[in-house]
Amino acid sequence: MKKIITISREFGAAGTTIGHEVAKRLGYHFYDKAIILHGAEDSNLNVESVLEWDEKVQADFGFAQSLFEFYNRSTSDRLYEAQREVMKKLAEKGSCVIIGRNANTILKEFDHSLHVFICGDEKWRIDWMKKKRPEETEEKIREELRTVDKARKKYCKYYSHTEFGQGNNYDVSLNVSKLGIETCVDIICQLVEK
Repeated sequence: MKKIITISREFGAAGTTIGHEVAKRLGYHFYDKAIILHGAEDSNLNVESVLEWDEKVQADFGFAQSLFEFYNRSTSDRLYEAQREVMKKLAEKGSCVIIGRNANTILKEFDHSLHVFICGDEKWRIDWMKKKRPEETEEKIREELRTVDKARKKYCKYYSHTEFGQGNNYDVSLNVSKLGIETCVDIICQLVEK
């Protein structure tokens, strides 16, 4: 029986690390940004453009914007559709862990799925990112946390009409700063194995 785990996460909450460890422990396939590249290839989208619009929504067309920007607006929409189709195909292939990209709403109809949200205190997330990027200042990391989380909230609202991080959009929400990475992995694996 195929089982699907989706992991949505705040930036710096170690969601990708947790997802990778869960997939490794359970012997599941693991998908994160690779989905974007598959989506780009399948939809003839420019890879640089794809990476630019990953988990972002373009600004609304305004009077001051050029017609080029207006006609280019569909890039993020085409990318979202391409990713959606790729995720469904991957989920149909076999048990997997999928990180981000509104997978929890895209795959909500799949049986035997577990939708997880990983969050954490700002200080914990800054410390985690500082370990991964020791050359960056704490202030720069803090700014990135806020910018990326804001973009993810906007992306989630725009494409899934749900609130990013709101409990009723997930089966379980785990605070990594309280539980730790290993405990989050343990909990997810235990829930899947039941």
